[in-house]
Amino acid sequence: DPLSLGPAAVGSGLPPSCAPLQLRALLRHGTRYPTAEQIRRLGDLRARLLRRRPAAGSGAAAAACPIAADLAAWQMWYNESLDGRLAPQGRRDMEHLARRLAARFPALFAARRRLVLASSSKHRCLQSGAAFRRGLGPSFSLGSDEAEVEVNDSLMRFFDHCAKFVALVEENDTAMCQVKAFKEGPEMKEVVEKVASALCLPVEELNADLVQVAFLTCSYELAIKNVTSPWCSLFSEEDAKVLEYLNDLKQYWKRGYGYDINSRSSCILFQDIFQHLDKAVEESKSSKPISSPVIVQVGHAETLQPLLALMGFFKDDEPLKANNYIRQAHRKFRTGRIVPYAANLVFVLYHCDQVKNPEEEYQVQMLLNEKLMLFQHSNETISTYTDLKDYYKNILENCHFKEECELPKVNNTAIDEL
Repeated sequence: DPLSLGPAAVGSGLPPSCAPLQLRALLRHGTRYPTAEQIRRLGDLRARLLRRRPAAGSGAAAAACPIAADLAAWQMWYNESLDGRLAPQGRRDMEHLARRLAARFPALFAARRRLVLASSSKHRCLQSGAAFRRGLGPSFSLGSDEAEVEVNDSLMRFFDHCAKFVALVEENDTAMCQVKAFKEGPEMKEVVEKVASALCLPVEELNADLVQVAFLTCSYELAIKNVTSPWCSLFSEEDAKVLEYLNDLKQYWKRGYGYDINSRSSCILFQDIFQHLDKAVEESKSSKPISSPVIVQVGHAETLQPLLALMGFFKDDEPLKANNYIRQAHRKFRTGRIVPYAANLVFVLYHCDQVKNPEEEYQVQMLLNEKLMLFQHSNETISTYTDLKDYYKNILENCHFKEECELPKVNNTAIDEL
């Protein structure tokens, strides 16, 4: 049931006299179509299959390669114009998420409360924002000055504006050396050989990228159409784990703990979250109405992942590398669970009456994908706002986006700098 709220964990641990003051939600867009590059790769893979398709009437060859025959018959319905656009399922993801959040926090989402809605400039995010607003129904006020979803790439796509990240990670092939090594390593080699055999293709016709796009197609068909695609029959559960690790490895080195700049570049967003929470606390202390009770921002997996790394979540004892796949079987860093489509990171600020000391008056909870998170500093699902700010004091006071993201003047090697 897409509107089921699951176990009533939200608010647990809070004193009964606490009422929510502000909700700040960071969302990943809903289910999308593959990117143009993925669609091109899929077309390339399918062309290789069709070139080797047995002649009509060659039943023996088809019987020897039933998966290849099924995939040759599969209709290629993706085209490059779909390039990462929001799928109908993605709109439903967002509408349902809006309704669930409104059901969890009815006081904040009450009719005519003001909603601040921002998004990255990407079409899928703008459409996700519009779908979220639709899910709240017509009674929700956007404030006269905020009729449209506001585009804010400096916060939602901070990575594009960070020259150091772009030059030393995004556009630097050597930064992805672990990913490259895993693609050529024994685990991936075995998967490539198995897929080549199932497709009756010479192994040199395939590589890790083509096998990965076959796996992604299986997952897209499930996410977009809710069907088990013939592409899925190429992979066992063990193959899927290898391909999941390949993706996690890329995200780890590009968006996670691999390089400090990955997460440091998100401090502009982190500081903005706390500036709004601070403002809500000040307004509450002055007995003013809260000017922004609900702030919803729609971005990307690449918006959320660095922010979670900055805050220290899902950090493993040892880095993800090409040669420690087996040791990482129980890793915390699993991007499919952390930032799936419609992933959501929610900060809820509460005001509490009848507290023992003034510090307990303002408390915070964090939810990831609608489940309460344990704070790093306390291992509890509730924190006083003072304790939380104190724990992240260094980032809040000393992370300066402009300086962090400046390219070094001296001609160091990229990896030294990282």
